[in-house]
Amino acid sequence: MRLLLKRVFVAALLSGGAFSGGVAASWVLPRLELAALAQFGSGGASGEMLKLSERFETVARKVAPAVVAVEAIKPATPSNGASGKNKPVEEAGSGVIIRAAGRRGLFVLTNNHVIAEARPSQISITLQDGRLLAPGYVWADPESDVAVLRLDAEDNLPTIPLGDSDQVRVGQWVLAVGSPFGLNQTVTHGIISARERGQVSLGSTIRIKDFLQTDAAINPGSSGGPLVNLDGEVIGLNTAIASQNGSSSGVAFSIPINLVKRVLGQLLEKGSVSRGYLGLQLAQSFEPGDAVKLGMDRVQGALVETVYTDTPAAAAGLRSNDVVLQVGSVAIRNENHLINVISSFPAGQKVRLQLWRDRKMMAVEATVGDWSRAQNRFKPGQN
Repeated sequence: MRLLLKRVFVAALLSGGAFSGGVAASWVLPRLELAALAQFGSGGASGEMLKLSERFETVARKVAPAVVAVEAIKPATPSNGASGKNKPVEEAGSGVIIRAAGRRGLFVLTNNHVIAEARPSQISITLQDGRLLAPGYVWADPESDVAVLRLDAEDNLPTIPLGDSDQVRVGQWVLAVGSPFGLNQTVTHGIISARERGQVSLGSTIRIKDFLQTDAAINPGSSGGPLVNLDGEVIGLNTAIASQNGSSSGVAFSIPINLVKRVLGQLLEKGSVSRGYLGLQLAQSFEPGDAVKLGMDRVQGALVETVYTDTPAAAAGLRSNDVVLQVGSVAIRNENHLINVISSFPAGQKVRLQLWRDRKMMAVEATVGDWSRAQNRFKPGQN
């Protein structure tokens, strides 16, 4: 699994081709060729396809002006070259201009991995008309891979409204907009392939994972760009692809915009995101064979591998080989879902956990701890 947008990879792709003299801007709209439409004849199917094509074009024209290219120069890292000199790392991605509820001014949403460790003065934002801006301030939440850039110099730029990702349906048409391979303002289309994808490996810092999956073409350079519905609303922030070679294979992942909105609100209000924890090491996979050995008739829940001492989980009496089936009224799908659910609670919140232990159901009550105070004890993937 690759995080999108390694600039070195993009540069290698561009250096030998027609774009070697610079980055070319391109607005690639999804087109349905009339020749292909002709196979439907002159009846209703052809008309419906033309209407869909027109809808794609309308949405693309509406949202593309608010999509930006983001570039960051990060601190130098040791070079493998013979000179032994350290070289700065250049990253490039995409972003979307938005307004935040209850806040004045404009903000750019993007991925943390695009701008992580770069100073605001080393981050550049390229608008559709070619203007370059620098963020006045940067907030970041590495655990969700969300970053927010404040634009101080402008207040009249195009923006895109934020939608409701809880209403997204599998099979729904979507457009992805970004700057793959440095080709700014590129628009691709596809559908929502799945929801609630959490078992995706994305590096050591990204802990909160609950993705929308899409087959819209997303490539290196698309990180941080918006996934929009056919009402022109942002429903996701494009983040990663499943690929053997770094290019689109029809399996891409976007952070649901409702999660982004929760992170955005806390970052703007207090500069960081508060999350709860229990103090468990969870099994990264829970296979049918594991469930059968435990006497379960289905694969459901999160399997506990380790309970750490002096934690809320230890105080609640959780044990290794417990399976957490439910938190309050929420049925737990897998280990990542449990991490997301517990993380959403404030420290001090009491929660009822339904467990599978010794081939029967039982319940315990736990008091959620403060992750910000405890996280140095634990590795990513623990809760």
